Amino acid sequence: MLVLGISGSPRPEGNTARAVQRALEVIRGEGVDTEYISLAGRNIGFCTGCWGCRATHTCVIDDDMTEIYEAMRRCDGLLLGSPVYMGMVTGQLKAMMDRTVLLRVGGVFELSGKVGAGIACGGFRNGGQELVLQNIHTYLLQLDVLVIADGPPFSHSGAAIAGVIEQDELGLRTVDNLARRLAAAVKRCRGR
Repeated sequence: MLVLGISGSPRPEGNTARAVQRALEVIRGEGVDTEYISLAGRNIGFCTGCWGCRATHTCVIDDDMTEIYEAMRRCDGLLLGSPVYMGMVTGQLKAMMDRTVLLRVGGVFELSGKVGAGIACGGFRNGGQELVLQNIHTYLLQLDVLVIADGPPFSHSGAAIAGVIEQDELGLRTVDNLARRLAAAVKRCRGR
C-alpha cells in the first residue's frame, strides 16, 4: 500500500510542503508506505488540448510529468496540498492536474477506486482554504477517486492550515486526522 503526497507549492520548504510531509509521516505511522513529490522547480508544461494521449495514454509533452504519472499509477492513495493563490490552487498544481487528463481518456479511468484527500494552506483562517479543497476534490472526482475529509470532530472538506503551520494547533489537528483517515481508507479499499 502506498500513499503519494504532492505539494503544489512553488516553495519547496513552505507551509504546504511541511503539511504534506507531516501527513505522510502520520500515514507511515499507520503502517502505509509513502512517497513525496514537490512541484517546486519542476518543468511542467501546460496541456494544449491536443488529445495526443487518447490512443497511447502518454503525453506528447516531454517534461517532468513522466515521473508524476508513474507515481500516480502505482499509488493507492493520493494526497494533494496547495497554498491558496487568489482563492484557488497554485498554477503549478493546476498545470499538473490538467496534464493528468491522460489518466482518464478513452473511457479508461486509471485511478478509479483509489482514495484521495486535500490539504490547503492560507494566510488566515478564512483565507480561501475551502475553495482550494473544492478545487482538489473536483479534480479527484473527475479521476473517479474516492474523496475523504478530515472527519470528526470537525469533518470539514479536508485539512486546512492558517498562517505558519507550526503555530496552527487546530490546523495541525486536521492534518493529522486527515492522514489517519486516509491511511484507514486505503487499507479498507485494498482489503487489509
